[in-house]
Amino acid sequence: MHLPFAARLSGLDTPLEIRRFFEVPADPEVISFAGGNPSPITFPAEAVREIAGRLLLDPAGGPYQYGRWQGYQPLRQAVALRWQEKFSTGGPEDDVIITSGAQQAIDLIARAFLEEGDGVLCEEPSFTGAYLSFRACGAKLFGAPMGPDGMDLDAAEALLRQNPRIRLIYVIPTFQNPTGESMSLASRRALYQLAQKYDRLILEDDPYSELRYSGTPLPSIKSMDEDGRVLYAGSFSKVMFPGMRVGFAMARRDIVEKLTQLKQATDVHTNELFQRVVHTYLTEYDFDGHIAQDIVPAYRVRRDAMLVGLASHLPKGIRYSRPDGGLFILCTLPAGADELALARVLRNKKLAVVPGAAFRTDTRPGPAPMLRLNFSMPSPDEIRRGCALMGDVLGTALARSLF
Repeated sequence: MHLPFAARLSGLDTPLEIRRFFEVPADPEVISFAGGNPSPITFPAEAVREIAGRLLLDPAGGPYQYGRWQGYQPLRQAVALRWQEKFSTGGPEDDVIITSGAQQAIDLIARAFLEEGDGVLCEEPSFTGAYLSFRACGAKLFGAPMGPDGMDLDAAEALLRQNPRIRLIYVIPTFQNPTGESMSLASRRALYQLAQKYDRLILEDDPYSELRYSGTPLPSIKSMDEDGRVLYAGSFSKVMFPGMRVGFAMARRDIVEKLTQLKQATDVHTNELFQRVVHTYLTEYDFDGHIAQDIVPAYRVRRDAMLVGLASHLPKGIRYSRPDGGLFILCTLPAGADELALARVLRNKKLAVVPGAAFRTDTRPGPAPMLRLNFSMPSPDEIRRGCALMGDVLGTALARSLF
């Protein structure tokens, strides 16, 4: 039987081998620097069990019923209040929609603004999940190179000038995935001014900013928004449970209304029980204390262990980022390195990493000599052993002039 799949699906055809690099290995002997899962040691499991138990006894049956398309109203209000008070993000013209994770927020925004053949200006490399949402809309991706200060804004402006069909600028300004780098305050302001100059929207993806282990917090781009052109995607996946799938989008009220219409056509509403769990945890428990006492110290130890391990074992010629937070460190290999072949060798030696090809836009074909390393899941001892193993493999590759 002929299956007439829509042409837009062709843009989602990620090679099977690359998809497999993201999987959590089933073999317990494998040390995994792949994936990007929060560590179970940071989950507020006891509190959530207690909250869910209380909510499920609700005589009115609230958690069991359909909810509002835009989300549980008390949670929307709590999100708006917290982000305004703590991060100066969101204003009187903005509204909040609760989504099934930040991924759905990105997807709804993409479907609201992108037509077939439109362009999206992205950091290069960047988050694969966002790429998939943009490609599903038939959009073309344009990559501006990433540096230690964030997106190369000269390259970004050249792309905007040369490609008038670019409709959206997508950035992860804080602890970017996969590099771990953060955009400086000056660059955040300059990017916003660039969006104003070319009259483009910015989609600010911000799932990691609360995971800061050193350095000084930086304001969101949304906090600089004067004309409603910044659309902000946030998530509770990294600070509570990713399995809850509770995220949100914050944008101008008329934009949120359109996102709500799209969500109604997608899944009606986000899981009602988990929305209420998140709201209760935000308003009745010490949410900031959980981040400061349970999450940040655990990840700081792992981040530091990986930085020390890489400094001790990687051969000269291999560069790596030194992030102040987030979940990732990016290793940059010498030009011409076959990152897929190296990732295969490491996997065969019981170390899982994600090759740079997974984070490439479609405008930059060919090798992507990078390896993304995650430090949230492995233990400090696993990190030390994994870095030693990685140093041996890359040292051998350099000695044999394999790149």
